[in-house]
Amino acid sequence: MEQIKVSDATLYGGGQSPGTGLNIEERLEIARMLEQMGVDVIQAGFPISSPRDYQAVRRLADAIRESVVCALARAREEDIDVAAVVLRGAARPRIQVGLGVSDSYIVGKLNTTREAALEMAVEAVRHARRRVDDVQYYAADACRADVDYLYQVLEAVIDAGATTVNIPDAIGFLTPSEWGAMIRGIRERVRNIDKAVISVHCHNDLGMATANTLEALLNGARQAECAVNGIGERTGNARLEEIVMTLHSRGEVLGLTTSVNTRLIHPVSRLVSHLTGIGIQSHKAIVGDKAFAYTSGMYQNGVLRGRAEREVLDPTEIGAVEAASRTPLLAGREGLRRHLGELGFSLDDAEFERVYKRFRDVAKKKPDLEIRDLEGIVSGETMVYMKETFELEEVQVTCGTSTLPVAAVRLQGPEEEAVWATCHGNGPVDATFKAIDSIIKVSNELLEYSVEALTEGVDALAKVTVRIEGELPVGDTEERMTRVFLGRGADPDTIIASAKAYVFALNRLLAARRAGRRRQAITEEVRRDVDEMRARYGMAPASDVMGWSILRDENLI
Repeated sequence: MEQIKVSDATLYGGGQSPGTGLNIEERLEIARMLEQMGVDVIQAGFPISSPRDYQAVRRLADAIRESVVCALARAREEDIDVAAVVLRGAARPRIQVGLGVSDSYIVGKLNTTREAALEMAVEAVRHARRRVDDVQYYAADACRADVDYLYQVLEAVIDAGATTVNIPDAIGFLTPSEWGAMIRGIRERVRNIDKAVISVHCHNDLGMATANTLEALLNGARQAECAVNGIGERTGNARLEEIVMTLHSRGEVLGLTTSVNTRLIHPVSRLVSHLTGIGIQSHKAIVGDKAFAYTSGMYQNGVLRGRAEREVLDPTEIGAVEAASRTPLLAGREGLRRHLGELGFSLDDAEFERVYKRFRDVAKKKPDLEIRDLEGIVSGETMVYMKETFELEEVQVTCGTSTLPVAAVRLQGPEEEAVWATCHGNGPVDATFKAIDSIIKVSNELLEYSVEALTEGVDALAKVTVRIEGELPVGDTEERMTRVFLGRGADPDTIIASAKAYVFALNRLLAARRAGRRRQAITEEVRRDVDEMRARYGMAPASDVMGWSILRDENLI
């Protein structure tokens, strides 16, 4: 069977999901799990776009040894040089350069001609090949391009040194038959296509991203770009778990396989959901809670005779069976470590001790604790990845059908003494949030508040997710920008879980404000590194090397 490369877009493409906002340490945690799972390529980010992306890609390049680390760049020397600098610590670096190939992109966005755009693409690939041996060319808006021009561009960039050509349907527009025909045409009409790998990038706007990706693979593509849980801009990208498990279970028919360790699919899916705050539909294929549940008597009988008789997939193949089992009340430290590993969490000793203490405390309130409850416990005790300005110490709430909801909250802040505040509100959560606001005093807007029961029963842990929007300074200027911050918390008491989640989000906002002051220092560091690299190649020093002002301007947290 032929090997398919899996290129994961969870960290960059998935980071375009509204309100996701992964910080650097969270990206690194996911990247380590992806590497452990055997993903071939990790799309790390767009380093010239912001200080946060630059720092994140550099950390990933230094930490990841087995998977290819891919940095994105536009067809500009400045972009490519910054990508090369940030990847210099990578064991297996790749630069992806891209340019539009449709007339609407070339004329409408670039305000140029086909011939000029072709020359820009070729020069960009040549420049990238002087920096790294592995260059991927991204033919933006290929699904709306004139196919003869697309073939011409692909031939030219492969001659210039592109080792992979990425064909996207970034608007999720084409049907599988159309998409398959496009890839087949590239295989048949591009003279030198045997010198490069065809990669496909499909969005899910019409719900066909997985089908389109598989159709492309059957027609000659050999790299699939996808994301864990399908997260991404708008409706998301092709789902990694669906593509990998289709090739795993139907490989003999399709003649295709991957190197992915499928037993880590469930843990990675849970980790990404936990860190992004994007839930998984209970009936979702492969990774949903109900994916292997049956209510039909006929199917239950089939499962009792043997799961293989009624299921296409064995849940143990994705690491799901253990995660659905009960955790013994008196589980020792080693047993708890093993269960946390099954959920995808890798904790240091200090984090583990906090989780273990919290595990014992929750077990006293909920005797039949389940492994899925550990996800909530971990969310409250670890994976914060920042300095917490405020810590929730106590919450007391009074409410009822004929009583005005009142909340009293105590927070430990920068001062030595903890601070109490009491407020009333429209409900207990509203009163709690107002009490927290009266202490922290950070202007923000609550965009989303959601509650999820992690397990069945009235004693289930409540997992609360909040998203707030707040203003941040842009470096040392008077400008301001708005960003969305995620907060999460879990507790058997929904009000306490809500308070934890809200304080978490406010701490992230405060941390982002502190990080904004580092923007100028990072700019100077990058400029020095790029000038040093250019001096080795006998090139002119950088001028406006960062270009952050003409892209999105983000901070580091």
